[in-house]
Amino acid sequence: MNTNNIKKYAPKARREFMDAVAKRLNTFGITANKKGELQIAEANLQGSVLQIAGNSFDGKLAEPRKRIVARSQKLGYAQLIEQVAYTWFNRLCAIRYMEIHDYLGHGFRVLSHPDNLKGFEIIDHAQDAADELGLDRVRIIELKLAGNKDEELYRELLLGQCHKLHEAMPFLFDALDDETELLLPDNLTRTDSILRGLVDGIPEEDWQQVEVIGWLYQFYISEKKDQVMGKVVKSEDIPAATQLFTPNWIVKYLVQNSVGRQWLQTYPDSAIKTQMEYYIEPAEQSDEVNQQLKAITPESIEPEAIKVLDPACGSGHILIEAYNVLKAIYEERGFRSRDIPKMILENNLYGLDIDDRAAQLSGFALMMMARDEDKRIFTRNVRLNVLSLQESNHLDLPTLWKALNLSGSWQSGTSQGLFSDDDQDLSSFNADNRYPLLKRTLARFTQAKTFGSLIDVPSDEHEQLKELLNTLVELQESGDSMQKPAAKQLTEFVHQALVLSIRYDAVIANPPYMGSKGMNADLKDFAKKNYSNSKSDLFAIFMERAFNLLSVNGYNAQVNMQAWMFLSTYAKLRSSVLEDKTIVSLAHLGPRAFSQISGEVVQTCAWVISNAKILEAKPAFIRLVEGNEEQKRKCLQNKENIFQDVGQDSFKLIPNSPIAYWLSTNLIKTFSKFGSLKEKFESKNGITSADNDRFLRYWHEVAFDSCCFDSENRDSAKLSHKKWFPHNKGGGYKKWLGNNDYVINWENDGKEIFDFRPKSTVRNPDYFFRPQVSWSDVVTGNLSFRYYPAGFGFDAAANSAFSENKEKLYALLALCNTKVITYLGPVFNPSMHFKLGDFGALPAILRSDKDLVSDVDRMIDICAEDLALFEDNYEFIGHDYSGEFIKQSYETYTRLSNARTKELMVLEEKNNKLTIELASLEDDFDFGVDFEDVSLISNRHFKYKSKSESERNKLSVSDYCSSLVSYSIGCIMGRYSLDRDGLVYAHEGNKEFEKLIANGTYQSFAADEDGIIPLTDQEWFKDDATSRFREFVQVVWGEEHLQENLDFVAESLCLNAIKPLSKKGQSESALETIRRYLSTQFYKDHLKTYKKRPIYWLFSSGKQKAFECLVYLHRYNEGTLSRMRTEYVTPLLGKYDAYAEQLEKQIETADSTSEANRFKKELDALIKKQVELREFDDKLKHYADMRISLDLDDGVKVNYGKFGDLLADVKAITGSAPEGM
Repeated sequence: MNTNNIKKYAPKARREFMDAVAKRLNTFGITANKKGELQIAEANLQGSVLQIAGNSFDGKLAEPRKRIVARSQKLGYAQLIEQVAYTWFNRLCAIRYMEIHDYLGHGFRVLSHPDNLKGFEIIDHAQDAADELGLDRVRIIELKLAGNKDEELYRELLLGQCHKLHEAMPFLFDALDDETELLLPDNLTRTDSILRGLVDGIPEEDWQQVEVIGWLYQFYISEKKDQVMGKVVKSEDIPAATQLFTPNWIVKYLVQNSVGRQWLQTYPDSAIKTQMEYYIEPAEQSDEVNQQLKAITPESIEPEAIKVLDPACGSGHILIEAYNVLKAIYEERGFRSRDIPKMILENNLYGLDIDDRAAQLSGFALMMMARDEDKRIFTRNVRLNVLSLQESNHLDLPTLWKALNLSGSWQSGTSQGLFSDDDQDLSSFNADNRYPLLKRTLARFTQAKTFGSLIDVPSDEHEQLKELLNTLVELQESGDSMQKPAAKQLTEFVHQALVLSIRYDAVIANPPYMGSKGMNADLKDFAKKNYSNSKSDLFAIFMERAFNLLSVNGYNAQVNMQAWMFLSTYAKLRSSVLEDKTIVSLAHLGPRAFSQISGEVVQTCAWVISNAKILEAKPAFIRLVEGNEEQKRKCLQNKENIFQDVGQDSFKLIPNSPIAYWLSTNLIKTFSKFGSLKEKFESKNGITSADNDRFLRYWHEVAFDSCCFDSENRDSAKLSHKKWFPHNKGGGYKKWLGNNDYVINWENDGKEIFDFRPKSTVRNPDYFFRPQVSWSDVVTGNLSFRYYPAGFGFDAAANSAFSENKEKLYALLALCNTKVITYLGPVFNPSMHFKLGDFGALPAILRSDKDLVSDVDRMIDICAEDLALFEDNYEFIGHDYSGEFIKQSYETYTRLSNARTKELMVLEEKNNKLTIELASLEDDFDFGVDFEDVSLISNRHFKYKSKSESERNKLSVSDYCSSLVSYSIGCIMGRYSLDRDGLVYAHEGNKEFEKLIANGTYQSFAADEDGIIPLTDQEWFKDDATSRFREFVQVVWGEEHLQENLDFVAESLCLNAIKPLSKKGQSESALETIRRYLSTQFYKDHLKTYKKRPIYWLFSSGKQKAFECLVYLHRYNEGTLSRMRTEYVTPLLGKYDAYAEQLEKQIETADSTSEANRFKKELDALIKKQVELREFDDKLKHYADMRISLDLDDGVKVNYGKFGDLLADVKAITGSAPEGM
């Protein structure tokens, strides 16, 4: 069905209904102040008139108003509004469904009119409807004839309809004079009534299936769900945080393979099988297994004896489908059609939830299913077993017990002494075994809204509870004036206890999903105490709980998170399933099985598990991890991708017993054959700093001479007297070597970070600076492992393995970067994380051949050569400038890159081959490696994997030229030099820079005198960035081919694809394109390269770009701003003035109007720049006078914020807007 209309309507309806209820509350003097605190106006009943805040009401409203006040004081203002709003929303949705299906006894529409878009059919036929609804016929006729009382008439008819429906559905429609009637919204007959959205917003075709009720509920609570997700959830918010509507095909799979399967086991030739499109035939079993199955299969089944429970029933979707299968079973056994609905509702189906509104809708949906089969179902006094669990802590049992008078100790109908203050003799109560039963029952439900179906009621109390419930129901109907209300209060608790005491043939659920972080303290403690194997998430707790609710051979069928199949967190839960239960079938759904949830985070599975243990049984697994919801559905329907060859006991051979059904028997045996990595290596987790902005920096932010890159242990690190040390913080996909971006403050053996405890956690510090093989804790694709030589610390985000033996460490690195481990990694953790335990469970297929060390050394060296090509790596050596043309240099770069990639690919294939052969896994894996999977940064096939070949080529040359421009800026700034490889100057405050100049460091190409480079849209200064870049190209590649080289750079930058020229047909020279790139795009690329921690800072006058310049962070000093002002800003002001005079003269002497207009437009733009530049000059002078100094140890984020709005992109870099002067 199309849910788009419902998705649009329901959240809006929630807001509208809540607003309407709030207005009604306000009418009766019930409001809240700005803090949300309840405010209740005084009410006075004077004769037959009720006075509230100066307004008069019928005195009959005094009692309902009093009850509303009591509810508001109990619930609070906001919760009362929420509760009453959803009550009326549910009722009106129910009436809408029934009127469309013609289920209302009088046959008229209540909320709409078939022939009048804005009318109400029931008003046209008010007299006839009054008889059916039991209303005062005379009064209805009077209101109808009045002609101006349609609102009052309609209100009475609508409430009359609700009272009538109470007879059949008391769980949804309350009795006469219920206080919620008082809060039925006003203005129901107006064109802007809250009814209009319900009628007009959802087309009638969307109401044809009863599942519309579930979708309405799902989207009604969606905004509330968004509000509470990710927080510690209060008991009243648990439903909103945990409920999710289950797609119909998944529900059918669960029901058909549990309820349907049970029937087919006894009656294998039943025609019902042909009606069950998602039924999975059991795997072919051995004779021994078949004998076990035969022994537990009943020879016959009575349909009315089948018990099905949904312990978190929500809006009833699962129960609806169970109804369909049970109906087919009854029909096959020859029951009369009109008898079947009531039999199913009273004998077979049970539902529990903690959400009143969900249980209401669930009960309603089942009644609608029954009404479709039996037109008289509303008159059959059906006792549903769909309940919202209620809390008992408000009940006074001794008083209620005396009121019940079950033993007849008090004279019927009298109350003398019943509630006296004398001490009650409780021992006499206990003499009747029903009193302690009630006492235990009520004690269990004091926190029912928090624990729900997790509350355990022993099955041996079932018969007692059943008998007691019958007694209480009888007293409700025929007891005296004291017994009736007492019995009514206790009935719901005994009923819910009875439902929990039954042991079911099938427990079917889409349980709540909530990790322990979201649980409130009570729920968390309850989980620890009662569900130690599954306490990490409610879905797992419900999985475990359901087995306790089953009969000996019953079926547990659920859709839940796939985490239980794999994660070590659920190893004990998995073990209990594999040891004591039998997996019948499991549909591994993966991501995107729920169309309303996008992305990869929510990954699910649907399964049916027998409570009986069948030795050596083979389950049926259906792999549906690829594709969208519809593709998964079709695959399941067509019985594709079924795995039936692996017995569940095989999983015990794998560490932690993951349900890795797709592994071959040969691959599973690998684990026992080679042992696990945890037996061979120590694996550790590192630092949680608790404040990365304080303790971590990118290496380029700090003074390079304050870093130590060669510490071998903590002692040598301390003796270095350095502050910053390389830090392994994980990172993206990169094999063999790389992700060396960070340094950590480990000065004086990490004193500052140790002193930050308990906020910080310094794990395994004695392993710092040791060689390590590491992988990222967060994995977004395939696993990748890297070697970190001595000198690195490591983070909580980077798990690492250690060995004193280099060859052994290399063997580990070689293994972990094979296809085998890439394939096996998701077996232990298919989520976005890969933990130490997951690593330790991998099989230790370790190479020991003679080529191992040389192969791994070479693979690491290739990656080091690759990293050295890029300036964001501290071992960057510089750009290649061989040949006479930049194009030739690029071709050389590409040729060498391809050669490196090819060499690494061959070595990776060799590594795969040797490992696969070592483990005899030739039938499971080929050893080939795709060129685009070789993780070298210079490998354009890897870097631009998702692009076409032509796009890859364009992006590669564009990136090469933009990096060349960046390198040239580095040479201009003195960071690099044409006369030396690698990093030349990255100290602090321009210190000792003159020495480098004196030593001839910049002989071939002079570094800028002050580390300030203007970026201008036209040439105002001879030493601006564009002019210096031209000079750089000339020095490196020569004068002869200068223009060709500039043309190549300009064309390759692809600037027009990013920043098209403003005028159609406009052209520009190569140098103009380069100038435009430097002034509009370079800084964006720089921020990207340096991860928003730039080393060249962009000072900018503002939007008009009157003046912009780059300043090299490491050369900035207290005099930089003064020099910027005197050398550039002040002269530029003069140049602007002179140019403005020139333009004014050109306007006066222009040969044509168009020429004059062109000069006028240019002058207007120049004037804006003049204004902006003068303002910038004032601010610049202010900051220059402050002589601001920088401490590079503070990092770019702190230092960049010291200059107000003189700098560009302040918020992007510091996280907050710049401060004004």
